[in-house]
Amino acid sequence: MKGILVYAIYTFGEILSTALVVRAIMSWFTQPNNYSTLGKIYLALIRFTEPIVAPCRNFMSRFNTGMIDFSLLIALLLIQFGTNILVRLIYLIL
Repeated sequence: MKGILVYAIYTFGEILSTALVVRAIMSWFTQPNNYSTLGKIYLALIRFTEPIVAPCRNFMSRFNTGMIDFSLLIALLLIQFGTNILVRLIYLIL
């Protein structure tokens, strides 16, 4: 039971991390629109990851980082940190 739960948490964390990285790379090459296939994929990634990125963007707006948006990097670090904390808590509790 514990192994299945840990595997599910790690898998979900990896899916979110991969989606954030793909979103960052796609932002260099595509625009979010409903007319192209890549644009639709990019829109889906934005909808999937925005609940995680938006609070990080709001937090980073307090600091003057210039034109560089570090919110994706902060979200990626928080996902990795949160995944590791959850797994350690599961091993301690169960």
